[in-house]
Amino acid sequence: MFPLKDTIRARGVPFVNYAIIAVNLLVFALEATLGPRQLQSFIFSFGLIPRQLFAGGTGEVFTVLTSMFVHGGWFHVLSNMWALFIFGDNVEIRLGHGRYLFFYLLCGVAAALTQALLEPSSPVPVVGASGAIAGVMGAYVLAFPHSRIVTLIPVFFIPWFVEIPALLFIGFWFLSQLFSGVFALAGGAAAASGIAWWAHVGGFGAGILLLGVLGRRRPGSEWPTAY
Repeated sequence: MFPLKDTIRARGVPFVNYAIIAVNLLVFALEATLGPRQLQSFIFSFGLIPRQLFAGGTGEVFTVLTSMFVHGGWFHVLSNMWALFIFGDNVEIRLGHGRYLFFYLLCGVAAALTQALLEPSSPVPVVGASGAIAGVMGAYVLAFPHSRIVTLIPVFFIPWFVEIPALLFIGFWFLSQLFSGVFALAGGAAAASGIAWWAHVGGFGAGILLLGVLGRRRPGSEWPTAY
């Protein structure tokens, strides 16, 4: 399943969301200019390495933030930014621009720490915006449960477009991350999978909790409507 758009029209310009997408793409453009050794050094310098974080290195603390702007490949960064483009605009308008930036960064931190706490001895760098985006999706499904996601589903190479309720689409996605994380831990293959399942789970949970704290509706504000 590939999400194409949602059916909620944002009542405003989500310029913070656009700025976050731009920063991620610029960082990846920088990565693309690096040679193999330089790129590896870049990822190990700015990615979050759980084993080093808990070893007490002062500089490692900053990687909790920097890791969410580093990506491992074109598909990684483009798929993440597309999801942020779809779900981030209405969450930003719902929270307000300043609170949305604070919310996004906190979700990313919560996601990174969740992954690190569950794999504290891992020497593998954790990179990517997907944990923070999972928080955005958690807030989205809570704030707009009646939205629908226009989704492309290929059936025997024939494109099929269908509107799936956001609660179903995001709920299925979250359960797939949770079960994958549990199975990976149980089999001792969490790091080998190459996917930080628990960062997604932690970010999603943080998004739901933070929406309750930061997302109180301002007097006189309008709700987005479906079209």
